Amino acid sequence: MTEKQKKKAHVSLETTEPMSFGSGFISGILSSILGIFGLGIVLSLRFPNYFTTEELTDFYSSISILRAVIHVILISSFILGCISTILRANKALGLTGIVCTLIAALLGGSQVEIGGEIGERSAFGLDYFVLSLILYSAVFIPLERLWALRPEQAVFRREWNVDLTYFFMNSILVEVLTFFTLQPSFILFDGARIIYLVETLGSLPLIIQVPILLIVADLAQYWIHRTFHVIPFLWNFHAIHHSAEMMDWLAGSRLHLVDAVVTRGFTYIPIYCLGFSETAIFVYVFLVAIQATFIHANVRWEFKIIQNWIATPAFHHWHHGAEPEAIDKNFSVHTPIWDRIFGTYYMPGRWPKAYGLVGDHKLPNNWLTQMIYPFKKK
Repeated sequence: MTEKQKKKAHVSLETTEPMSFGSGFISGILSSILGIFGLGIVLSLRFPNYFTTEELTDFYSSISILRAVIHVILISSFILGCISTILRANKALGLTGIVCTLIAALLGGSQVEIGGEIGERSAFGLDYFVLSLILYSAVFIPLERLWALRPEQAVFRREWNVDLTYFFMNSILVEVLTFFTLQPSFILFDGARIIYLVETLGSLPLIIQVPILLIVADLAQYWIHRTFHVIPFLWNFHAIHHSAEMMDWLAGSRLHLVDAVVTRGFTYIPIYCLGFSETAIFVYVFLVAIQATFIHANVRWEFKIIQNWIATPAFHHWHHGAEPEAIDKNFSVHTPIWDRIFGTYYMPGRWPKAYGLVGDHKLPNNWLTQMIYPFKKK
């Protein structure tokens, strides 16, 4: 190994080193996750007016318990990071945890001074990102390791850092995205609401409201999604989502901000006009986040009994398939009913051989240049 290759091995996560117990990989992963989590919560407490989201106010209700948890997290991250850097030639994971821990300690650590009112509406949702990353990782990484469709695909597969950046930006800008998603409906369509229909739908039990909401939202999203495939200007934004060549839970985050705002904004119009209750909408937002993530996951479950009625990973993987017969198929997110009605349903009884854009259509491979890409003259 040359000197240049040795230096590269120290800073890159793409390594041929073993990942088994005792190799420093597991301790490095845990150190990084705990370090990022600890730093994120410390920053959220230090600058709550900038980094805390209103919806997570209850998360900070027992501040003394939270401080104790932060203390344990930061110590664990530092110790595990030291172990990883000692055992492993690739120091990136261990150093990530150590650096995050040291920055958090400089900001006050578990005794950080709360710099404002927690729960006030802010522009950035750092606490939302941290909590989402921990929960999604804790659920989907074990699922993809135990029931992988492609076992050879690593957790840190090619371009994982690009998709993590999308996950970070879409999470930290959750308040901004929510504003641009909801405000057009409030301003432009308030007069389109039929009072009788609003009062009737909004008073139905959740067990009836939520399925109706899912069907209505999916119909709207079906045509918005299909429009992004048909109109060349819009496809330039949506092609970014299809540029992922490996499918897992994180790949679903690769979504241009314009694509996210337009899709969610237009999907919300019928939801608002029909007058579903706030609780039903909250349940819908939770379900769509989970299902949209799950249908991208690297899992081999086919769910053949329900695949004609509920969107599954097998169904959506074909939407991303890099085979000619998969182009412009399976647009729905919740139920394949709309694809079956409008002639875009495709389930050949096998999984796609490859994913990504068909042909020689290539996109830049980092977040910033992909954000700019749709606006550049082709």
